[in-house]
Amino acid sequence: MGSSRLRRLALAFHLWSGLLLGSWLVLLGLTGSVLVFYVDIEQSLAPAPVVQQDARPASASAIEAALRLHFPRYDGPWRIELPMSPAAPVNARYYGAPERKGQHFAPFLVSLEPSTLALREARFWGDTPLTWIYNLHFTLLLGKGGATAVGMIGLLNVAVLLAGIYLWWPSPQRWWSGLRILPRSGTVKRAYDLHCTGGVYGLLLLLALLLTGSALAFPDQTRVLLGATPATTAPALPAAPPAPQALDEAVRQAQRAFPQADLRWIETSGARGTPIMLRMHQPFEPSRRFPQTRAWHDPRNGNLLRSSDPAHAGLAQQFTHWMHPLHNGEAFGQAGRWIVFACGFLPLLLLVTGVIRWRHKLTARATVQHQRQKSPPPPAAPMAVGRAGAA
Repeated sequence: MGSSRLRRLALAFHLWSGLLLGSWLVLLGLTGSVLVFYVDIEQSLAPAPVVQQDARPASASAIEAALRLHFPRYDGPWRIELPMSPAAPVNARYYGAPERKGQHFAPFLVSLEPSTLALREARFWGDTPLTWIYNLHFTLLLGKGGATAVGMIGLLNVAVLLAGIYLWWPSPQRWWSGLRILPRSGTVKRAYDLHCTGGVYGLLLLLALLLTGSALAFPDQTRVLLGATPATTAPALPAAPPAPQALDEAVRQAQRAFPQADLRWIETSGARGTPIMLRMHQPFEPSRRFPQTRAWHDPRNGNLLRSSDPAHAGLAQQFTHWMHPLHNGEAFGQAGRWIVFACGFLPLLLLVTGVIRWRHKLTARATVQHQRQKSPPPPAAPMAVGRAGAA
């Protein structure tokens, strides 16, 4: 295939795929920017928590007891997220609530006062503006099928970006002019420069967001593609009711096993006696909110049954641990989150300038055709008179 034909095909693919998929990418980008700070936004909108002076953090068993007291009908496991600061509430989730049976992801969400453990808020996932935006971003409000669509949109837009870079790629003599940041004067040139600059300078960040987003939408396929080992699962246990102090003992044993770790999540046992699961953050882990250090404990006595230390995970498995904190910028702290927030607006810039460029080309083409139609036909050549016709 010749280079000119390949360029025409790349141009057609970049144009029409960008126009068809660009709106979806803008939606994902803008909602993703909001979700970078969705926990902070929710806490800022909620009423200020009541924090008692010199109050000690509530124990795990006390938090569970408060949840059972407020919601006795939910006798299964609760997943408790410990606060990251003294002023933050204690959040908990209950999966499998009968009120939302059959929905793709709709846990019951509870917030407790950090000191008194009084009930602060209770709602279902998807009923608040920010959790609704999360569902829109991750599933397009279409459940599991929507998550698949989001993953495919991400992969197709990777191809659109690469086609755009191929079309932009300058000769060695024009590299510096091709990398100019300041747009030139004139509407046509300015739109072209903004489109190219946004795509070129945002390429690596956009590729990282698109690929990690697609990987999160296809977790099993990503694990197989990378050759990562399956995630460690909870050990099987005979059904037995949990003991009252087993949860606190499990926390003590987990902290002895991982003394440098910060306890982040507690999954209680529930009426069926499933293992207690603790999720902790070690200093080297990229995500503090969703770390990968796990420990499973016997609900009857709190004894450690099994643990999963990401420090001993293979390279492929560790790569999967970076997917979520790379996607939301958490891996690089507050600066990383702000960079991802800003990148969420790049698809809007690329779509708007791309549509402007497309309209300019249509206008220029229509002008050329109009001029051709208005221009008079060339005069016919005069006929030559033969000598035989002369008198």
